[in-house]
Amino acid sequence: MLGNIFQRSPWQIVGISLGIVYGLVMSVLLFGALVGLRAVEDVTLVRDGLIVAGSLTMIGFVVFPLLFGTDDTMDPRRFALFGIPDRTLALGLALSAMIGIPAIVLGIVLLGTIVTWSRGVGEVIFAILGAALAFATCLLVARVATSVASLLLATRRAKEIGGVLGLVVLVLLSPVIVVLVTLDWQTDGLLFLEGLANVLGWTPLGAAFAVPGDAAAGLWFVAIAKLLIAAASLAVLWLGWQALVARMLVTPGREASAKQYRGLGWFDRMPGTAAGAIAARSLTYWGRDARYWVSIVMLPLVPLIVLVPLTLAGFPLTVTALIPVPLLCLLLGWTLHNDTAYDSTAVWLHVVSGVRGRADRLGRLIPVLIGGMLVIGVGAALTMIAIDDDTVLPSLIGVSTALLFGGLGVGSIGSARFPYPAVKPGDSPFQQPQSTGAISALVQSITMLGSLLVAAPAVYFAYLGLTGDAKWHAISFIAGTAAGVLVLVIGVLAGGRVFDRRGPEILGAALRA
Repeated sequence: MLGNIFQRSPWQIVGISLGIVYGLVMSVLLFGALVGLRAVEDVTLVRDGLIVAGSLTMIGFVVFPLLFGTDDTMDPRRFALFGIPDRTLALGLALSAMIGIPAIVLGIVLLGTIVTWSRGVGEVIFAILGAALAFATCLLVARVATSVASLLLATRRAKEIGGVLGLVVLVLLSPVIVVLVTLDWQTDGLLFLEGLANVLGWTPLGAAFAVPGDAAAGLWFVAIAKLLIAAASLAVLWLGWQALVARMLVTPGREASAKQYRGLGWFDRMPGTAAGAIAARSLTYWGRDARYWVSIVMLPLVPLIVLVPLTLAGFPLTVTALIPVPLLCLLLGWTLHNDTAYDSTAVWLHVVSGVRGRADRLGRLIPVLIGGMLVIGVGAALTMIAIDDDTVLPSLIGVSTALLFGGLGVGSIGSARFPYPAVKPGDSPFQQPQSTGAISALVQSITMLGSLLVAAPAVYFAYLGLTGDAKWHAISFIAGTAAGVLVLVIGVLAGGRVFDRRGPEILGAALRA
């Protein structure tokens, strides 16, 4: 395995080497920090911090393989034809987990915890035992999670769903981080840390990390009890790993099931025109393509991430409730700024068939327009219920419409004039293109800024309505809808002309990407 790591392409070797260097640097820094903790007299505080940090590390070894499952080079099924006994194979595969950057970093950091608790002979013995159990448990649980992921996430669709769920989990952790940052760590924060550590220390997640800290605090019987919990957890995990290996050796990989479809789907429901056909295809993409799923799943979470800090900061509900709908419309309008590049080489069909650019631009807007209208309609109604004040309804609709239509109009021009490399069809939505250059950031910024500029008059009039005469809300509605519709029409027409003129260049860019 060590030899095969460096028997790859030059760029892969460079990436692996950089990963090793980065891992070693981080592990050395953490090792130094742990050595410094040896001088801290507050044993309880150090113990609680290491228990929580160790538990999070253990969770990471479980969660990341499950949610972001990749091809497992040490899948037990690869050894099915070698006639290796199940127990021997399970042991060999478990030991193979020690070869890799995560294992090296984990080992160095755990050595640092031994130094942290080197405050006596007994403490050192317990620290060595705890570090050994933590090291073995983390690597074995990662090995189990990776094999389970390769078994359950065998199909591309399953991997995409797992990746999206993983992204959702990471995003939902943002409000938790905000809450932790706002805690007063001199009082409430320490109590929270102590309570969390007391719970985790009696679980398989934190028992091994709690052993030396309890010993250093003089709680010898508690340390022995937690040592037994950690050892028993590792034993159960080992038995489970053996059973999993035996099961996988006689279990074929999952195959994607073929789904039978009747009719032509959206193509049966849309008008028989060029714009209708493109709209049907776009609606199909939004329903089946994982690259669009990420946007669909993430959009509702963004307002939550914004609202939690504002609520904690003391902003009233009458203000924060007005944010989600316009924010969603801003992001929805922004999503199509590079939609042409998502077609990849399939855009040649539009070029060679003589589809008018105007039809192409209009057809791509339909899914987002439908979604945006639903967001404005349903979201505005829920907002009025939340704040119990329908006088701001015109402003809310005007601002949201301007943001949605403005983004779509600007994006219709930008995606035809400045398409940049995007994730290819069939690839993971989390896979980044090889190179995008500065053009991607420029196009994204222009689209976002353009949407805000279109909505600026409506936002200003809405502000006047909130702080003064309510008649400004009606003016905000008129200004927002008029500006949004105008920019949308101009964007479709101008973007269509750009598409007609630059069709060959767009196809060439798709081929190069």
